Amino acid sequence: MLWDVCSWRDMGPLIRLETTLTGDRYLSILYDHLHSFKSIVHSDGLGQFQKDNATPQEHSSDFRHFHWPPKFPHMNIIEDIRDALLHAVKKRSPPRTPMDLLTALQDSWYEFLPGYLQTSVESMPCRFVSLLCVRGGPTQY
Repeated sequence: MLWDVCSWRDMGPLIRLETTLTGDRYLSILYDHLHSFKSIVHSDGLGQFQKDNATPQEHSSDFRHFHWPPKFPHMNIIEDIRDALLHAVKKRSPPRTPMDLLTALQDSWYEFLPGYLQTSVESMPCRFVSLLCVRGGPTQY
């Protein structure tokens, strides 16, 4: 399993999780990786964190994040980014070992251009309009 973070400005760390993701492990990842990433990329303190609402991610935190209702349609850009990551890895030589796979994932992750991230982030208003138009139903996103 992997944990990842990105922003409009840059890709953050892509972390391999050796064990099952529990609430405590998730908080540890936030403190070890997210806080340092946000302090560098959003030193002004204005960045917001958007999680994908997996059960282990339920917690209180000391940073701002978007609140998503349970079972909310996937409007999270990270889903699109993960899909693009898998396509990028498929274009490479097939990994032979789990470590080769991790290396291919990480290499592809850090090759994303800022323009791709910015386009994804800037699509959020359109995503919300689309969601409102279909009254919470499926959208093109």
